[in-house]
Amino acid sequence: MTKAKDLGRLAEVAQLMLDHRLGRLHSAAAELERSRAQLAAINRAARPAEDLAPVIAEKVALTYDRWAEARRSELNLVIARQTAGWLDAQSDAQGAFGRVQALQGLAERLKARR
Repeated sequence: MTKAKDLGRLAEVAQLMLDHRLGRLHSAAAELERSRAQLAAINRAARPAEDLAPVIAEKVALTYDRWAEARRSELNLVIARQTAGWLDAQSDAQGAFGRVQALQGLAERLKARR
């Protein structure tokens, strides 16, 4: 095999890796956005029912607040894990992009020598 063919194959593999890593990054970003949207929906104030007796309305509001606080706590942990995963995926994608760029640069230099 020639250097050009070897370099071409390496570039193909590097591009496949970049595509895979970008797919992981996109998935991680979508999951993170979905969790943030869920948290935002919980944080929007729930409208109290107007047709309930004041005591029952207060009980409903307290029950919702208790549930919402537990769910916020869970979502904050999920968002923290997803953010860490997104950062890892971003770093992996950057590394793969750098490899593709380096191999393209080598291919251009090899062509210029001919």
